Amino acid sequence: MTISLNSYQTMAVGIFLYYLGKYLKSHIRALRTYCIPNPVIGGIMFALLNLALHESGIGAIKLDTVQQSFFMNMFFTSVGFTASIALLKKGSLDVLILTVVCAVLIFCQDAIGVGLAKVFGLHPLLGLCAGSIPLVGGHGTSGAFGPLFESMGVSRASTVAIAMATFGLIAGSLMGGPVAHRLIEKYHLHSHEDHVRAEDQASSMEEKAIIPMVPENFMLANGEILLSMGLGTILAAWFKQLGLVFPGYISSMCIAAIIRNLSDVKSTIRVPIPEIQTVGDVSLNVFLSMALMSLRIWELFDIAGALSMIAVGQIILMAFFSYFVVFKAMGKTYDAAVEAAAVCGFGMGATPNAMANMSAVTAIHGPSTRAFFCVPLVGAMFIDFVNSMIIMVFVNVFK
Repeated sequence: MTISLNSYQTMAVGIFLYYLGKYLKSHIRALRTYCIPNPVIGGIMFALLNLALHESGIGAIKLDTVQQSFFMNMFFTSVGFTASIALLKKGSLDVLILTVVCAVLIFCQDAIGVGLAKVFGLHPLLGLCAGSIPLVGGHGTSGAFGPLFESMGVSRASTVAIAMATFGLIAGSLMGGPVAHRLIEKYHLHSHEDHVRAEDQASSMEEKAIIPMVPENFMLANGEILLSMGLGTILAAWFKQLGLVFPGYISSMCIAAIIRNLSDVKSTIRVPIPEIQTVGDVSLNVFLSMALMSLRIWELFDIAGALSMIAVGQIILMAFFSYFVVFKAMGKTYDAAVEAAAVCGFGMGATPNAMANMSAVTAIHGPSTRAFFCVPLVGAMFIDFVNSMIIMVFVNVFK
């Protein structure tokens, strides 16, 4: 028995799963502790239902995810509008150093993924699906590159990437605190600021970041996103003529970044960032729900051993990299220890995991203004852009 859902029904189920995930998250502490996104919770539950139907031989639920690529492109285009050179400069040298350090981490994650994939006889691009795509990139980047790799003949790419992204969320949350605690104890570090509750510090920063949104700006936000998506197709065609393989959203991100930086130097070009980010957040939730719904868990059974070894390799890399590289590069101070915990968060999961790690550390050892300033800028604004660029270098080398 096969139940087929059209594109509208698939989106409707996706929205239902988002709110189901939100409800479960509000009632299950572990989901809140590890910052598991709402669409991931609901989507995985749907995937488990499909797994049960498949393994029992009862049937399957067939989805029409034709709209998934549209929402994916819309989300990543909104990310492109955050790539402000002026903001990077304003963020001081610390933001630049942390961005470069994370770029090195991305390269190492992809090198380990590709290298171990070759050792176990897997396609190199499948190794990328166990590298920075799911770890630094998270579920969003996984849902974008998985279908691209499958169109290039790499089977199970989406399933591997989504599974590794879910693993990374949990691993990153578990690693951050112990790494920071060890550094603080070993080097006798402490905060030089007034000891305030980390939750109050984070809340205060969030309040300062809130900008009232103007309803008519949503038209401008959608217009600029759609304009970037349209012009991005032209840029993508040019990339293709050069023989380069790029997912569609990369070119749209580039156009969006150009518009954003033009607006920084020309006041006549207005970019409504709060509305653009809101449109991007909505697109991400719909896109993630649809991506997780279509997860085919049974495809992982025969390569579970190889994936486990790659996962162990990534954990070892993250632990050593945050402890030795991030801590030293950021100055071997208390702030650097807090930032090492944060990098475990978004280096294996997502920016919310990084914020949760920092909050847990600073709640015990004292506040870190620098960390709470640098990490959101790097994790939420610049790292996705840098990650996509590095991934494409690996893709075009190993395609």
